[in-house]
Amino acid sequence: MNSIMSDTISTSEATALYREVAELLIASLNLEVTADDIGLDDPLYGDGLGLDSIDVLEIALVVSKRYGLQLRADSADNKHVFSSLRNLANHIAAQRTR
Repeated sequence: MNSIMSDTISTSEATALYREVAELLIASLNLEVTADDIGLDDPLYGDGLGLDSIDVLEIALVVSKRYGLQLRADSADNKHVFSSLRNLANHIAAQRTR
C-alpha cells in the first residue's frame, strides 16, 4: 500500500475507498467493466482503462462533488493523481484528512 494511504487511513478503509472510487468511475463514465476489473496500478488514461481527457475532466468533477475536493485543471499533480486508481484514491484520502 502507498505510504500516503497507510499514513492517513487503515488498510480496510483503503480497500473500501479503492472499491468506492472504482465504482464511482464506472458509474460516472458508464464503463462496461466491474470494480474488480480495474487494477489498482493499471493506467486510467490512454492504454489500460482507456480514458481520454474529457473522461478525466468528468472524473475530476464527480470526485470534487462527491468528496468535497478542489481538483484544478491546471494542477501539476494531475498527471500523477489520475494515472491509476491507487493514486486517485490516495489523493482523495490525503485531501480528506487535511
